Amino acid sequence: MSAAQHDRLERFRTLAAARLTLVGTDDGERAQEALREIYAILDEEIVESLQSGSVFTSLPFLQDRLDGFADAWGGASFRLRRFGRMTVGTFQLVEGGPGNSVRVYAEAHGEAQLQHAFVRDGQPALYPLGAGGLTPALIVAWEGWPANAGVRLLRLELLRPRADDVTVVWDTAPLYPEGLFARDWGIRGNELRIRYELRYPGWSPGCESQTEQEDLYRLAPDGATLTRVARRQYNAWHQALHRSVSVLFAALAAGDRASLATLVPDAGLRRRLPATLAAEPVCDAPDAAADPGAVSVAAVESERRPWALTWRRAGTRWHLVSATPVL
Repeated sequence: MSAAQHDRLERFRTLAAARLTLVGTDDGERAQEALREIYAILDEEIVESLQSGSVFTSLPFLQDRLDGFADAWGGASFRLRRFGRMTVGTFQLVEGGPGNSVRVYAEAHGEAQLQHAFVRDGQPALYPLGAGGLTPALIVAWEGWPANAGVRLLRLELLRPRADDVTVVWDTAPLYPEGLFARDWGIRGNELRIRYELRYPGWSPGCESQTEQEDLYRLAPDGATLTRVARRQYNAWHQALHRSVSVLFAALAAGDRASLATLVPDAGLRRRLPATLAAEPVCDAPDAAADPGAVSVAAVESERRPWALTWRRAGTRWHLVSATPVL
């Protein structure tokens, strides 16, 4: 180890001891300053090695050097891979909060240098996409901490080489503006599959058998973008049911008799329904054993009095067939 390398590692150890608690827990200026210092040291280490040439540019050598820094931090993960003429690294300092980065290094004007730095929330990882002579493409995945039976917030970006740098040519963030809450996702050849939760009126966290969606994307032959080629739903009945539930509550509040007659065929039942019924965010209760087509949905009226509403599917529609106060 050269004197310069030893000095960088010692400076990094000092930073880790002094600033470790700031990164990932503090979004203020002190945390940002700590991140700038941390990445300046890591960038300097990689750029100097790439500039030195020979064995110092090999991935095993660079990875060994970064492992020393990760050990000094404790719990960090630094990983490198080649992407054409570039070296791309994922730097995870914290589990899922701000502070993690994907960094791109390449030679420009005869010198190795940092070309691009992406900083996002989540744990970063890199995955090659494409096969059979397609233009090289790289997926950057930013995964949040799992919640709700393994579902996690996910952001995916597609990188393509551009001269000595990279550019983002596709991004899930604008496609799923409310957030992409993925249950599962994967890459096979030039295709990307994502299964995710749908958030809609009547959805409740942690409940089973709610509507989910799966999108299949395919990489264009020139690697310029991903195009959605298929979409399917799981448990689509749940979202359709709660469309009817929402219409019922709105019709009761507005005194809309026509809509009520469509949803509640029994006139006697319609008369017993209070106008103040509203949604109660709890899990629904399908009655798979006694009545496979029936589902009990919770509701409340004024003063938080609970009701149980039993819905039954009739073809593609849902009808309210029973409504009783619980207490």
